Parts: sequence; structure tokens; C-alpha cells
Amino acid sequence: MTTQPVREPLFAGFLASVGVIGLTASLALSIEKLEKLQNPNASVGCDLSVLVQCSANLDSAQGAVLGFPNPFLGLIGFSLVLCAGVTLWAAPNLARWYWAVFNIGVAGAFAFVLWLIGQSIYVLGTLCPWCMVVWVITIPLFVFTTGRNARTGIFGARTARLGQRLWPWLTLITIVAYMTIAAVAQVRLDVLATLL
Repeated sequence: MTTQPVREPLFAGFLASVGVIGLTASLALSIEKLEKLQNPNASVGCDLSVLVQCSANLDSAQGAVLGFPNPFLGLIGFSLVLCAGVTLWAAPNLARWYWAVFNIGVAGAFAFVLWLIGQSIYVLGTLCPWCMVVWVITIPLFVFTTGRNARTGIFGARTARLGQRLWPWLTLITIVAYMTIAAVAQVRLDVLATLL
């Protein structure tokens, strides 16, 4: 007797949605960067103020860490996230190694985003709108992917028990992460003063 695969339509939908949103933000930033390369003096559509802008981030060394614009990494990475979501819908019993490797990639993206957040707030002193979209989706992508993988035993039986206990708290963990970043940005950049 064969067991039916466990379907996870909500998690699959979450991955697919994050992939589409991330691709949209990465594509918008890629287009903005190409326009800046064609005309370095042009202001881009997401330059809203001295504080909220894309140009400073795109033109900085931090905007091209590997020697090419960071948004190109997003085009690749979020395509893989979208692919993982669609794959989970179609083939719910993926190998354990698949999810472990996927989690490593998501953890790498999360670490990179945390570094970019620090650079944006503390070094560049700007908040890039499209970058913030990437921040907002990468944080829950990491939290829920890691939580889901822990809960389903991808990392072993011990982490499965821990994952079960933490699962109800993942939304709160994500909200606390958002609030922490907002507080750091407010303390460093006085964002509210620029809005009033």
C-alpha cells in the first residue's frame, strides 16, 4: 500500500507569491539600473526624496557586491523560489536534500539582506523602496522555510520537535523582525521627521 503525498498548498502558494513579488522588485531595480547606466545623470522613478531613493543604493559599491548589479541576483534567486513553490504544488514529496539545499540558499539570501539593510541604514543613509520590498519578503521567506523544514523533520527528529513548538510563533517572529528594522531606521535616519 502506497501512502499519499502530503500536500502543502499554503506553503506552496506562499513560495510562489514571494517568488513573483521578488521577481517584480528585482526586475524593477534591474530596469532602473540599466537606465542609470545609459544616462548616469537621470533620476529614476523610485527616487522620492533624499531619504527614500534607489539611486544611492544602485550606484554604490554595495549595489554590486559580486561585480554586477545585485538585482540580477534577485532575478535568479526569486525565480528559484517561484519554481520551488510551483514544484511543491506539482510534486509534494520532494527529497529531503532538496529542501535542505533550498534552505541553505534562503539562509544565504537572508544573511545578504541583513547586511544590505545595515549598509543602507548605517552607511548609505537611504531607504530604497524596491529594496525594502525585497527585505519585507526575504525575512518571512527565511523564517517560514526554516520553520517548515524543521517541523517536517528535514533537519532531523530533534529539530522536528523544536519546529513544532516554534511553528505557532513564526508570524510573531517575523513581525518583531520588521519592528526591529523599523526602530533601527527611525533611530538612525529619523524617518518620521521626513514624513511630517
